[in-house]
Amino acid sequence: MTRTVYETATSLDGFIADPDNSLDWLFAVEGAQPGEENSEAIDSTEAFIRSAGAIVLGATTYEWILTHEGGDPWPYEAATWVLTHRDLPRVKGDLRFARADTDEELRALHAKMVRVADGRDIWVVGGGRIAADLARLGLLDEVRVSIAPISLGGGAPLLDGRVELRPLEVERAGAFACLRYEVVKP
Repeated sequence: MTRTVYETATSLDGFIADPDNSLDWLFAVEGAQPGEENSEAIDSTEAFIRSAGAIVLGATTYEWILTHEGGDPWPYEAATWVLTHRDLPRVKGDLRFARADTDEELRALHAKMVRVADGRDIWVVGGGRIAADLARLGLLDEVRVSIAPISLGGGAPLLDGRVELRPLEVERAGAFACLRYEVVKP
């Protein structure tokens, strides 16, 4: 059964990127690089990513991946939807650019992702507005977050809206506190 899962990392004060949309703070944390000692959180995330049947993200996250992860070709095999209101550079890969300005459009897009995922999970990469909108519509099933031991004081919020969560699991991975929550459906 396809689940829609928001899997990300955040600062202790709840930001997924700093005010400059940078993630440099994240990669400076012990255990934040693959292969590093105590990188269990990264290893778990990479296994989840490989198993995803569809991916959804916003334009800012897409541009960050292109700039910082050598995004040509697109680094993920799963069909990827980029929600955007502007023209973005296209790279090789299964990329689909879309708008979802209304609840009906977001529901229809989610239904397409579920069909394409074919029983595998949908990975919500970012941002916090997309995840919160999916939760508000009852379409987000789980939030998995690795909390880094750093405070940013501002930036892109983990969840940009009210979302009620029920804790499922807590563990430590290196310097990260890794939490898994079930989304309480409206």
